[in-house]
Amino acid sequence: MKKKNKLVDRRYLVPFILITSLFFLWGFARAILDVLNKHFQDELHISITQSSLIQVTTYLGYFLMAIPAGMFINRYGYRKGVIFGLSIFGLGALSFIPGMHVGTFYAYLVSLFVIGCGLVVLETAANPYSTVLGPESTASSRLNLSQTFNGMGCFMATFLVGQYLFRSDGGSGDVTVPYMVMGIVVLCVAVVFAFVDLPEIQGQDNSSEDNERPLTLSSSITSLFRHNGFKWGLMALLAYEVAEISINSYFVNFVTGEGWMDKNGASVVISFALVIFMVGRFVSSAIMRYVRAEKLLLICALGTVICMLIILLYPGKLSLYVLILNYLLEAMMFPTIFSIALRGLGRLTKSASSLLMMTPVGGCGFMLMGLAADMTGSMTLPFIIPLLGYSVIALYSLYIVKS
Repeated sequence: MKKKNKLVDRRYLVPFILITSLFFLWGFARAILDVLNKHFQDELHISITQSSLIQVTTYLGYFLMAIPAGMFINRYGYRKGVIFGLSIFGLGALSFIPGMHVGTFYAYLVSLFVIGCGLVVLETAANPYSTVLGPESTASSRLNLSQTFNGMGCFMATFLVGQYLFRSDGGSGDVTVPYMVMGIVVLCVAVVFAFVDLPEIQGQDNSSEDNERPLTLSSSITSLFRHNGFKWGLMALLAYEVAEISINSYFVNFVTGEGWMDKNGASVVISFALVIFMVGRFVSSAIMRYVRAEKLLLICALGTVICMLIILLYPGKLSLYVLILNYLLEAMMFPTIFSIALRGLGRLTKSASSLLMMTPVGGCGFMLMGLAADMTGSMTLPFIIPLLGYSVIALYSLYIVKS
């Protein structure tokens, strides 16, 4: 058991609180997608595979904008990165209004792509900034605490928007309304950040060669891939995004397709699962102040592999309870892998963060789950996709524990 260390330096407490508030916003924006799939399937009469374009389009924005986001933050700093990301995010949400008048699925996809571009700028700034606001030894714990508010945003989105879109009277809400409200709120937050002071914290790289060389995009990437911790962390984070986003996006389709409940009930259950997810991050943050993050990651990774095997081998309502348990086990994975991958990178941290934030493109794995469900008629078989993702994380965690 390791000695308890300070979580946040006192002088950085206010910046930590401000940055942590942003985790709620992108958690809310990403979780809406998990109920939007079923809504568009029913309203626009499209298949699971077709609706997966929601995830593909949004996370394609992450993939294409991640490196430009890192370049922007490297040049202008964390605060301007946050403001820039919030502005794109807010305008993308408000573009749902003209999209409603166009009235096609593809108009909404354009708006979601813009939102994805804004979110990746925001996350590229906020995730690494949270890790440097205190001792390196508590970086994983600190990021898990910030990510707790991400889980809160996820829960609020699936519950509130789910109840609005899947009304108990059988009606359906207007998808433009939650995005219009979200866009206004996000732009107001951008204005707040325009007037606050976020100190720029420059790390020192462990490599004197990297410290002496002027940073360019190509030299940063070359230097980063000489760090095994970053390289394998990038692969593990991609595997996590494949598993986590695919399950979230498939959840409502799974429980309604098995006939266990209607859409309204499914939105409530996934909201409950995301509360469990939020609790998992909070508890993990506390545990990691005493236990090595690597060991906890290995335990949780093995647990998620077992959960997926149970779902695949023992189909039935037991699968629902195991799936909810999986939310508890996976909760600590993203912030833990992210913070471990950034260890010792110093001034390469911002560039590393931009590359790590390309990994949500793994959410396109939901399309593979949709294809498997549509082609085979089995609602259980698609869980092979997240099983593969969690297996990669288990191997990664075993590697870093032994390192």
